[in-house]
Amino acid sequence: MASTAAGKQRIPKVAKVKNKAPAEVQITAEQLLREAKERELELLPPPPKQKITDKEELNDYKLRKRKGFEDNIRKNRTVISNWIKYAQWEESLQEVQRARSIYERALDVDHRNITLWLKYAEMEMKNRQVNHSRNIWDRAITILPRVNQFWYKYTYMEEMLGNVAGCRQVFERWMEWEPEEQAWHSYINFELRYKEVDKARSIYEKFVMVHPEVKNWIKYANFEEKHGYIALGRKVFERAVEFFGEDHISESLYVAFARFEEKQKRYFERVRVIYKYALDRIPKQQAQELFKNYTVFEKRFGDRRGIEDVIVSKRRFQYEEEVKASPHNYDAWFDYLRLVESDADADTVREVYERAIANMPPIQEKRHWRRYIYLWINYALYEELEVKDPERTRQVYQACLEVIPHKKFTFAKIWLLYGQFEIRQKNLQNARRGLGTAIGKCPKNKLFKGYIELELQLREFDRCRKLYEKYLEFSPENCTTWIKFAELETILGDTERARAIFELAIGQPRLDMPEVLWKSYIDFEIEQEEYENTRGLYKRLLQRTQHVKVWISYAQFEMSIDSDDRIQRCRQIYEEANKSMQGCEEKEERLMLLESWRDFEEEFGSFANKDRVRKLLPEKVKKRRKITAEDGSDAGWEEYYDYIFPEDAANQPNLKLLAMAKMWKKQQQQEDEKEQEEEEEEEQQVPQGKEAQESSEPEEQEPVEQEPAVNREQTENDYDDRDDDDESSSSSDSESDSDHKDDKDKTEQTKADEEKQ
Repeated sequence: MASTAAGKQRIPKVAKVKNKAPAEVQITAEQLLREAKERELELLPPPPKQKITDKEELNDYKLRKRKGFEDNIRKNRTVISNWIKYAQWEESLQEVQRARSIYERALDVDHRNITLWLKYAEMEMKNRQVNHSRNIWDRAITILPRVNQFWYKYTYMEEMLGNVAGCRQVFERWMEWEPEEQAWHSYINFELRYKEVDKARSIYEKFVMVHPEVKNWIKYANFEEKHGYIALGRKVFERAVEFFGEDHISESLYVAFARFEEKQKRYFERVRVIYKYALDRIPKQQAQELFKNYTVFEKRFGDRRGIEDVIVSKRRFQYEEEVKASPHNYDAWFDYLRLVESDADADTVREVYERAIANMPPIQEKRHWRRYIYLWINYALYEELEVKDPERTRQVYQACLEVIPHKKFTFAKIWLLYGQFEIRQKNLQNARRGLGTAIGKCPKNKLFKGYIELELQLREFDRCRKLYEKYLEFSPENCTTWIKFAELETILGDTERARAIFELAIGQPRLDMPEVLWKSYIDFEIEQEEYENTRGLYKRLLQRTQHVKVWISYAQFEMSIDSDDRIQRCRQIYEEANKSMQGCEEKEERLMLLESWRDFEEEFGSFANKDRVRKLLPEKVKKRRKITAEDGSDAGWEEYYDYIFPEDAANQPNLKLLAMAKMWKKQQQQEDEKEQEEEEEEEQQVPQGKEAQESSEPEEQEPVEQEPAVNREQTENDYDDRDDDDESSSSSDSESDSDHKDDKDKTEQTKADEEKQ
């Protein structure tokens, strides 16, 4: 127990805090610091310094100190700081032998302690014990050869003593252990301080073998260059290139090699060869600095062609990496081909084109082939326009047409370009054969149009007729084809044939744009001045559709004819249109017809006709209707504009009754407001005679003032802001309100009579 108490201090028990709530009075950090500062005054002063006056006191002092140091060492031998303090104390008393003995005892305890060796050697050096110091350093580097600090101290001591041979010997012993790079540089710098260049070169030779890194080879070459050995420096770079080879090629090595040659200012072609050699072998992502230096070199010492070559080669490497990473990235191929076409020869361009078209889309869907097919188109155009090789161009087109899966989809552009190419080569038979094959294999609208356009340019009208017939067999619902066919016959002067084509067209059961077809047929008859046929067409069209634009166009047609009864005919068409559209749900179309009729009468009609049409115009009314959401819930109300035509209002008498009810309701409201104003005036008037006179005056003025109210009600009645359901409900509400107001008027009248009496 005693040993335990002596060796370890007991840790006091920490009191458990039951109440963890914050104290009422909080203490700040500043208060704690101030209190701690004040309590320093309470510390006991240090003991007074003792002065030793005689030898006996000194011996007693030494004995006490040594006993204390020995006790501390005996308590814990592994604490090296106790040994160092003990030895330094003995050293301070000039007891070197005792201090040496203490260090030796400490080394027996822990011979791997670096600090102990350093303190021991420093003590010997301070006391100029050179041989002892050498002995200590030798022992240290023998026991701990990987501790570089011992070697640095040892070599420094030998050099300071002027023992160059001994220092070199220590360095040689050190290099046998193949230390880190800084140790080799220290050795080299040591030799250079004494002008031993050859020995430094031999050290570099060993150094680059022990640490075969690019930066070390570059340092070796720079060393040779610095001392004027240009040929040896070049040889070092060449050895480095061979040493690393193509498997471990480095960008920085070639950059340094090129800069080395550039500094000589005579071998610019050698520099260019180095850069190109490196660019051909280093991947693009690792050669950014190389490209940059090469560009700077060409700008400084090269011509324009050299600069362009640098830029082109750099971009070529970029595109090569892109197409290798993603072979189906056709945009990258387009950019690459554009670059190659601008700079390379025909064989190189063909090689790149062949590589590009070899990357067919993996899926036979047209959207994946759209970009790919332009590779073939550009290839063919390059062969035709740049190389001027028609036979190879023909082969490119034929190979492309064989690659496309025509049973699933095709590209009309390829067929048409092939046909146009054959025509440029004056080979009309091949062009027709190719386009005929296209129409037979995979007919498309664009193919028919292109083939017909080609024959039209060649003025082969019989072939155009046959192609139109095939086109209409393929797509009979295409109105544009019927119109173009009829226009062709019209241009050729065969109107009967054109009319027959139009008749066949309008007789088709399904058309994509019938209104365009009818308009073209009508315009054709008008151009031929066949007005009866035109009227017949309008009547046939109106049997199929009652669209307002057809009626208006019919009326305008009649007005355009130079005849005596054209106005009467036009007015008759408007009347028929109005009658036919009375049951039409599209009120905007009916309004459009009436407005057109009104404009016509304004220009050509009499006053009676103008007034008649004006009475037919509808009344614009704002209404409200309920909005139902998608889930069926009520989404509120929305306002919209409706048109009430006079003819429809005459057929619905409820509208007139509702308007009269609303007018009566507003009259009652105005009367109530006037009576309230009269009562307020009576209260303000004090004499009764004046009150009677003022009360009689409004009664006389009531019928005069009601007349404009009625007029206002009639004008306001024109603006209806409710739908039919609201109007019916509002009429019932107005009746109940009017009964209540009648009773109120009677009571107020009796009160007024009593006051007068």
